[in-house]
Amino acid sequence: MIEGRIDAHHHFWRYDAARYRWIEPGSVLARDYTSRDLRNELDAAGVAYSIAVQARQTEEETQWLLDLSRRDPWIIGVVGWIDLRAEDIASRLDALSGEPRLIGFRHVVQDEADPRFLLDMAFQRGVRCVLERGLAYDLLIRAPQLEHVPAFLDAIGAKGAAGCCVVIDHGAKPAIVDAEWEPWAGRIAAIARAYPVYCKLSGLVTEADPAAWEEQHVMRYMTHLLECFGPDRLIYGSDWPVCLLAAPYARVHGLVESLLASLTEDQREAIMGGNARRAYARIRARVQGEIIQ
Repeated sequence: MIEGRIDAHHHFWRYDAARYRWIEPGSVLARDYTSRDLRNELDAAGVAYSIAVQARQTEEETQWLLDLSRRDPWIIGVVGWIDLRAEDIASRLDALSGEPRLIGFRHVVQDEADPRFLLDMAFQRGVRCVLERGLAYDLLIRAPQLEHVPAFLDAIGAKGAAGCCVVIDHGAKPAIVDAEWEPWAGRIAAIARAYPVYCKLSGLVTEADPAAWEEQHVMRYMTHLLECFGPDRLIYGSDWPVCLLAAPYARVHGLVESLLASLTEDQREAIMGGNARRAYARIRARVQGEIIQ
């Protein structure tokens, strides 16, 4: 079994302005970010492994991330992208069944113009196909889209389905910069009570004021997520290098360590790695064997 801490949410890219239009030219993100860059940060923080998450909605990027994971075995999983609304989604997923490091998929729902996108039946069918194959689905939304999450989770069979794993990214991105609390706080709590979903403790510093945030601004939201999901369903992720818009890796990691300081050692290790191993079931013996060898 893979032992050690896991950063369950980060990105890599070879920067190209045309391909990464969401990155502001001239920003700290407008350059290449490589596995070597991240490895230095992980070593300093005492984190052993990582999970790479898609940053472009192309299957080409997914294959590139898988290639990186084969070269650098400490990247123990890839959450990629595929057209979940494609009519042939089932066969397309089956064609990828031989990729042991492909552990899940994600769609950038937060950027969809339709506020009811989660209710799209073709999209729901695609997510069901993902879950039926023992893969996870990362749900990337903003706080207002929480309104439709219960109906979405019902449609994909998330309540009580064995092996059905949905992971909410970045705590559903509350607008911390505006001190938004409700309805985000009530909606995320209700979802945590009603559905066996996981939530990533990631991406929150960039929802605050990137230039002037303080620990207490973000800690309130992190504490609420811990209260809602508990130490058994919360997952650590840095959201590196996007986090660099607001803080270096060490500060993001230190903020999470501060949140977890009052927990037991077992609870801390669950959030810092154990829950990722449970949520992403495809982190399996084949991959572990490659690492051990």
